[in-house]
Amino acid sequence: MSNKKVILVTGASSGMGKETALQLIKEGHIVYGAARRVEKMQDLVKAGGYALELDVIDEKQLENAVNQIITEQGKIDVLINNAGYATYGSVEETPIADARRQFDVNIFGLARLTQLVIPYMRAQKSGKIINISSMGGKIYFPLGAWYHATKHALEGWSDSLRLELKPFNIDVIIIEPGAIATEFGDVMTEPMLKRSGNGPYSAVAQSMAKAVKDSYEQKNASSPPSLIANAIAKAIKSKRPKTRYRLGKLAKPLVWMRTYLGDRIFDRVVMSQVK
Repeated sequence: MSNKKVILVTGASSGMGKETALQLIKEGHIVYGAARRVEKMQDLVKAGGYALELDVIDEKQLENAVNQIITEQGKIDVLINNAGYATYGSVEETPIADARRQFDVNIFGLARLTQLVIPYMRAQKSGKIINISSMGGKIYFPLGAWYHATKHALEGWSDSLRLELKPFNIDVIIIEPGAIATEFGDVMTEPMLKRSGNGPYSAVAQSMAKAVKDSYEQKNASSPPSLIANAIAKAIKSKRPKTRYRLGKLAKPLVWMRTYLGDRIFDRVVMSQVK
């Protein structure tokens, strides 16, 4: 394959990250999947990819991962920053330590890995950095303040980075998924109920838990991870990729509503869904 790329995908042990890694391997690229759970990436290895143990908030592991890929392949053409999770719970009841960890994983870990990769892309005068944001980087839900704060931050961070790296022929691409059928809902709901399910915010917490369960379990309420994998594969192939790919259930209508109808109407619409 003449357009074979060396690609690093974080958060590749499940969901969108795993689906994307498998698709890119199938397309003939050299793919390194990285995640804390190496045992969950053995299917990537069987498919012809590589599995790296990586916690994005571990500086040494970040350095080792980049050094290993450079030693083995001599370059990194594409970085897909997919690792992340959602901390939900009221602002009042969420410990600042939990909020700080949310930023460490979703922003600072991602940013540090990007810093380590940029010099190699700059030297070869080409590269693509693909940041997995969310429709939650443009909209908001109750009890999601810390998660939405990281995704709003990622949007602004990516926009500035895009301008900085343009002279070096490095593209910065933002993916904004809507509701995607992954582990996201399960991982988010239980801690949210633990923090806010019994106190002054219990009514909205129980409603949010039900709304999330419905959106991930009802037929056709969420989109398959393959939708995101296809968009990423398309962006990698494109000579002039879009700056943003917004796709998946609810992503376009909710962001449109938030942008054009204003805060008060959007607030009412959101709260009508979590009564």
